[in-house]
Amino acid sequence: MNNKNRRKKRAAYLIAAAVLFGIEVFIALFVHDRFVRPYLGDVLVVLFLYAFVRIFIPEKGTLLPLYIFLFASAVEVLQYFELVKVLGLEQNRVLSVLLGSTFDWKDIGCYAAGCLLLGLYEVFCRRRSS
Repeated sequence: MNNKNRRKKRAAYLIAAAVLFGIEVFIALFVHDRFVRPYLGDVLVVLFLYAFVRIFIPEKGTLLPLYIFLFASAVEVLQYFELVKVLGLEQNRVLSVLLGSTFDWKDIGCYAAGCLLLGLYEVFCRRRSS
């Protein structure tokens, strides 16, 4: 892949990451329901992480969806061990939201669903470029 194409891909991933981040912030601030915030938000967070990483690594890395899943699941497991409390960050609203405070198996299921979508996207992109 030449530098021009690499820059285009990076720009596209930057825009995608910015849009997904904006949606996540909107959901965190204004949506207080029983589906979008707890489930769709968790699916979108792995899509955001993927787009963010792709800004720096725009090609290859077909296992990136798996790595994103493992990372998100690790953060969820740290919630089980109450990392926010252990670090004394309960009063820091931003870090409390980012790290989370409640372990839930359903969150891991949402991360898996998002990463499955990313895996399908990887397969589609690979086939399209072949």
